[in-house]
Amino acid sequence: MSFFDSITSKIKEGIQDAFDGDDDRPQESQQQAEQQSYSQSTDGAQSSAGANRFHSFAPQRSGNNAKWFVDGCGYMWAVSVALEEARESIWILDWWLSPELYLRRPPTENEQYRVDRMLIAAAERGVKVNVIVYKEVSQVLTLASVHTKHALEVHPNIRVFRHPDHTPSAQDLHSDFIAGLKNLSLSPLKLAQLPGKQLESVYGSSDDIVLYWAHHEKLCLVDGELAFMGGLDLCFGRWDTNSHPIADVHPTDVNKALFPGQDFNNARIYDFADVEKWEDNKLDRTKSSRMGWSDLSICLTGPVVEDLRAHFVQRWNFIFKEKYNLPEKGYSLLSLTQDQIPDGYYNADGFNMQPMKEQEKGPEFDALPQQEHYDAPGRHHSGAPRGQFGQFGQHQYEGQDEQRGSSGISVQLVRSCTKWSGGVPLEHSIQNAYIDVIRNSKHFVYIENQFFITATGDEQSPIKNRIGAALVERVVRAYQSGGRYKVIVLMPSVPAFAGDLQADDSLGTRAIMEYQYSSICRGGHSIIEEIEKAGVPNAAEYIRFYNLRNYDRLNIQSSLSNVEQQSGIHYEDARREHDDMVGAGYDGRGEGTGAQYGQPNREYDRYQEAASNVKDSRFDSVSMCYMNDGPSIREIPWSGSEEAEMNAFVSEELYIHSKLLIADDQIVICGSANLNDRSQIGKHDSEIAVIIEDSTPVDSVMNGEQYRASAYASSLRRQLFRKHLGLLPHQECDQPNESFMPVTKDPNVYDWGSPSDQVVADVLSDEFNNLWTQTAAVNTAVFARAFHCVPDNKVTNWEEYESFFSSLFVPKGEEGKDDYVPSRYEYGHVVAEEFPGGVQELKGELERVRGTLVEMPLRFMEGVDFAKEGLSFNAFTNEVYT
Repeated sequence: MSFFDSITSKIKEGIQDAFDGDDDRPQESQQQAEQQSYSQSTDGAQSSAGANRFHSFAPQRSGNNAKWFVDGCGYMWAVSVALEEARESIWILDWWLSPELYLRRPPTENEQYRVDRMLIAAAERGVKVNVIVYKEVSQVLTLASVHTKHALEVHPNIRVFRHPDHTPSAQDLHSDFIAGLKNLSLSPLKLAQLPGKQLESVYGSSDDIVLYWAHHEKLCLVDGELAFMGGLDLCFGRWDTNSHPIADVHPTDVNKALFPGQDFNNARIYDFADVEKWEDNKLDRTKSSRMGWSDLSICLTGPVVEDLRAHFVQRWNFIFKEKYNLPEKGYSLLSLTQDQIPDGYYNADGFNMQPMKEQEKGPEFDALPQQEHYDAPGRHHSGAPRGQFGQFGQHQYEGQDEQRGSSGISVQLVRSCTKWSGGVPLEHSIQNAYIDVIRNSKHFVYIENQFFITATGDEQSPIKNRIGAALVERVVRAYQSGGRYKVIVLMPSVPAFAGDLQADDSLGTRAIMEYQYSSICRGGHSIIEEIEKAGVPNAAEYIRFYNLRNYDRLNIQSSLSNVEQQSGIHYEDARREHDDMVGAGYDGRGEGTGAQYGQPNREYDRYQEAASNVKDSRFDSVSMCYMNDGPSIREIPWSGSEEAEMNAFVSEELYIHSKLLIADDQIVICGSANLNDRSQIGKHDSEIAVIIEDSTPVDSVMNGEQYRASAYASSLRRQLFRKHLGLLPHQECDQPNESFMPVTKDPNVYDWGSPSDQVVADVLSDEFNNLWTQTAAVNTAVFARAFHCVPDNKVTNWEEYESFFSSLFVPKGEEGKDDYVPSRYEYGHVVAEEFPGGVQELKGELERVRGTLVEMPLRFMEGVDFAKEGLSFNAFTNEVYT
């Protein structure tokens, strides 16, 4: 269950727990005093920067190095290298940080590379470790930030801040609100009927109360010189390889397990629960798959790291003064000397101690900004004046920007923040950058994001961000000029994880999906509708939407039963004991119960001894089959019955968590910000992102003509396209190469000119378009037939949903009661009746799958108002779900 579903279904139970205090909060909050230094509320907040491009507090910086990491395997390995070599400081910002997360896999061979062990080892050699994590509402989210704090603050060199607190001041707990709460039933639908002011005072941001806005940034700074940032938190569920195996059963060697304990997760079956008890994961991996995680992060060196360092200091000091001014606990301010504060800030005040002061009012988000608002001259890091182009400044994507010259990569830090999140006036420079880059793009825009909620105008209130309007304007302009132009958007098929969309606890997910469909194709003012209203005959020629999905095979063949019979031990019992040994154990035993403590690992030892006598099938996962040069699924051996093999195949959506925009193979925006109001408008979730422009030219092709692309943007875009199309080789997690190293050791290595590279080089060519669309169409058809996965275009109302999905996968009645009827198939498994020819027919279909790209079903539930059915949209739902 996601945050959005949880908040509607759980908030009534234990409402006081949602207002939890903190054992390390000062007796007298200093926040009210801090607030008095500002003359306006958040709604009227002033911009913290006006002179820099995109109204960021920081300017562009030249002379940087940047390296992309697609998915968590190589990225987390690179982070582990940096942590191991840290000499002075490690600073971390995360939405969620799991101390028991393994940065290298398999865990059995890499026990020292668990996050908590690495940070403690660094602290013991004198490194100062400062961590800021989001303090969740405990009744709504299961992040257990208090566990993170207690697990890490075991050495005086480690300090962990949790923010924000959620305790409302007395004046906000009005008597009529308390009376209203007492009269509410447990139904989340009643919650949505509260008057807007009451909802805002408790569930939104009202001066010193913040309940459901989050710190969503992801950043790791090492020695103030090396930065890792992007979409990947150092937490459970994020580590994955490029081929995204979703099976993790290893019958002949339990030590090969890649996802110990809570890290084996499928939130569409069971979401994370009791994560502080990292041993308490009840998902049986012999019956269910995990959910794959597609994500992107980057590694940076150079002047932009100074901006990230200053941003961290500003955040740390703001939280310290608000909450952690506790000398007896050893907490202290961070400081930067004057020469450590980079030049170019619109206002440099506050990076030592104080929040930034307010400046003249900047634009908010009520319309696409006009050029004259943004042409204020600024000063670049080198002192060179910025040229003027479009709204915010000179792009000159062809590598001719005189600011950059030949001095490396230009990077600018942008962010979403305000008073509650950083003690600063409102800044939404990420949204400004998205709008400007889209409007000034010449050939294409490629977007990957976890959410897609945006507006084309005022008619889509309450949505405020206008990224959708920029997309409409750019597509219509392309059509009117007769030019060829393309927008490709990738997003999850089901955001926020719900399994059965008809279930009561899926109301929040349905609300998000309805807002997304209204942004894309429904409701009268969506992107596609506005494009076609403007005279474009077929918007799909210019903009299309896609999801990702994959399959795997649980290795539950006869080798598993043979070892179980010989050892007398169930695989899951042996595997749980293995997880216990590597510090992700089960049943409350925790680590340290092994033979070295006089308590032999009996189940594990007996199972492993028997397993050594059984021939290894070598195919604990078959994810390599849909990757480049992978074996045919028909060739993968199976020992056991055909019926058992049929039931061993599983599928799940591949969850897209990236926050990425690439334009024209020239410019990249990457960071933590989702494409919705929560991330984009500044006064809700806090976010950071970077805008990367590389002056290194690459000879390329665009619409059949020679084209000068940027090496960084083009290689990243091509790598992603090849992964989605199955044109990359299977990635082995225990065979590190240059792609596993920080940028200080190895740059990105990309095979320019290879056959697979050439087919994705020209985004606008007919050849590429045919490959992309046909791959998506075939994959979509195969998954729909084999697994009856939803969403699907054949499902336009609840009756069709019942026939296509619920009647097959959703049990009826309450388990344990007389009227209980189990589902015909386990969730995510093959619908066997679709294949009268048996498993060989199924394999024939799966053999057609290449990569993970599938079409987004834009007709799904178009015949019903499937979110509003039972859920009233008001101030509460409008704020939370957008």
